[in-house]
Amino acid sequence: FFSSANSINWGRLAPQIVYYVSAYCDLISRGDIKMGERVDFCVPTGNFGNIFAGYLAKEMGLPVKRFLCASNKNNILTDFLETGVYDRNRPFYTTMSPSMDILISSNLERLLYLISGDTQLVAGLMNQLKTEGYYQLPEELLKKIQQKFCAYCCDDTQTKASIRAVWEKSGYLCDTHTAV
Repeated sequence: FFSSANSINWGRLAPQIVYYVSAYCDLISRGDIKMGERVDFCVPTGNFGNIFAGYLAKEMGLPVKRFLCASNKNNILTDFLETGVYDRNRPFYTTMSPSMDILISSNLERLLYLISGDTQLVAGLMNQLKTEGYYQLPEELLKKIQQKFCAYCCDDTQTKASIRAVWEKSGYLCDTHTAV
């Protein structure tokens, strides 16, 4: 039997944690880093699932400095991580990286809880998102998140350019999400 799990399902997040540990071990094996050296991870994301799994790996002890959240033209996460304002009242774009075409990143709620530890705050923010379409983080919480995450975005033209550059440099044809 086949089954699937989207990125809000713990059955998908748990193995994604292992990817980060495995990537770190690969870096050590290749001699790129030494055991215990901190690294940054750049993760294409829309629903904040894979990058959240990386954050969980960090919380479990993986030596990570920061996570770079890479977004497509639907740059709600870039705006959020820069300003602390999550606003889904914006245009929605269909892009060539469809897994990132999201305006409500459901795993972000989990991150807000883990970093703040405040169930009432998070419930209030999620309620405001549901009723008004936006919320703004308290400055102190935003600063804590910005210590762990930064974000950038690109459009389809930049995504195509990235695919071409990777191909020309290495002969590897990357997918559109990786290209972001």
